[in-house]
Amino acid sequence: MKWVLRGLLALLALLVIAFLIFRTPDTDAAEMRAKYGGPPSQFVAIADGVTVHLRDEGPKGAPAIMLLHGSNADLHTWEPWVQALRQDYRVIRFDQVGHGLTGPDPAHDYSRANYVADIAEVADALGLDTFILGGNSMGGKHALAFAVAHPERIAGLVLVDGSGGPMLDRDEDKAEPEEKDSSSGNIGFRIAQTPGINLLVEQITPRSLIAQSLEQSVSVKSVASEAAVDRYWELLRYPGNRRATLKRFSQPYDPLTEAEIAGITVPTLILWGEEDRLIPVEAGRWLDQAMPDSTLVVYPAIGHLPQEEAVDATLGDLVPWLERLTAPDTE
Repeated sequence: MKWVLRGLLALLALLVIAFLIFRTPDTDAAEMRAKYGGPPSQFVAIADGVTVHLRDEGPKGAPAIMLLHGSNADLHTWEPWVQALRQDYRVIRFDQVGHGLTGPDPAHDYSRANYVADIAEVADALGLDTFILGGNSMGGKHALAFAVAHPERIAGLVLVDGSGGPMLDRDEDKAEPEEKDSSSGNIGFRIAQTPGINLLVEQITPRSLIAQSLEQSVSVKSVASEAAVDRYWELLRYPGNRRATLKRFSQPYDPLTEAEIAGITVPTLILWGEEDRLIPVEAGRWLDQAMPDSTLVVYPAIGHLPQEEAVDATLGDLVPWLERLTAPDTE
């Protein structure tokens, strides 16, 4: 009996030592703000105790476009677009709750309705009545949901590999697309959704896991640079963001209904990477068929982040579309 007890104590000691060796603590909030929150960043208080990290660039009197990042990303994902758009447009982007330097929601509310409310509150804080709203991945779902809830405030939508509709996959042997698991093809998303194992993520989040997850999300591997992996890894470990991620992933996927999406009448530009392994291009084709005033552009050899993987190509389609949308009415 003593040997069994000693063995258990030795195993426990080994587990404690392993935990201490492999544990990746939270990053320091002040250091992260200094590294990723410099000019032109702002920290703006909205409702319910949330202070949003945002960037508001371009002429204040120009047509406004707000851009929403995807799950576990941050406002920096839009940097290539902002560099090109801010000469002629007012471009707003912000870290949504549970992400980046905004950090966790004080009430731990990661419902779709709360994200929609935050968009409205950011717009109100910046004095925006109507604006163009764009989103990548999870940000696309929030853009669609905002357009359903506040159609009077939306001048146009830009969906970049956006979720929000049914998660579809194409089986070549079947006549119709079928629903798929949104975690398919990405190790980080699968781990975050796996009961038991995901509890370790809050304390043990190796950089190699983030690197592999980002590399699996894109086809243009240069996007998964050392600096990008560092940013994803460090901001995921911003105090409270890992717990927020687990909370978000514990919730079932909640797509909008086909009727809600079909009721969105504003002009919509849908941009999609043909090789997206997270949200396959069939989901973009479904959105294009469901929405009454949409234009779909598909990019070969591009993955989940076309705004970073195909900067020139996406801007080549986006800018003319924006010019037509914002052109003065001469009638």
